[in-house]
Amino acid sequence: MTSNIPDNDEVPLIQRIIAILWPSFLAAGAAMILLFVVFSPDELLPELRATGVSNMAIYSVTFIFLWATTLFACALSCYFMRPCSRCN
Repeated sequence: MTSNIPDNDEVPLIQRIIAILWPSFLAAGAAMILLFVVFSPDELLPELRATGVSNMAIYSVTFIFLWATTLFACALSCYFMRPCSRCN
């Protein structure tokens, strides 16, 4: 019986991308919850309140920043997990 699985051990590109995006999304969400449970946006950035920036905008920008940070960390982890023979 033959199978449709390719002989090489290469992981599909979409699976590699999701393996980086999904954990970073979850970590950013958890970090954001912990951050704003302890601190209020008004306490962290009081000068922005005077300019009329809403709490929702602060939450959004903070989440994007945390997601980018954890995305970078996850991507570096995946990069450094590759065998040395594939890097050379």
